[in-house]
Amino acid sequence: MLELRPGCECCDKDLPPDSPDARICSFECTFCSGCADGVLQGKCPNCGGELVARPRRPAEKLAKFPASTKRVFKQQGCERG
Repeated sequence: MLELRPGCECCDKDLPPDSPDARICSFECTFCSGCADGVLQGKCPNCGGELVARPRRPAEKLAKFPASTKRVFKQQGCERG
């Protein structure tokens, strides 16, 4: 099950579980669309994988299957992938 991490690793923008703005790689590294499409050019800086739209969990499932609250943030920001 996806963690649905709460923020962008590059800029720390909030990305709630229902955000259409979230992008992930196959390891669930999480970025906002601005960082993913901009500086990262669609490539994860951690693993080199493709960044794609993160699926959204239906609100009625969040009570039983909550999103992660653990934030992953790169203080130095992200560099071009």
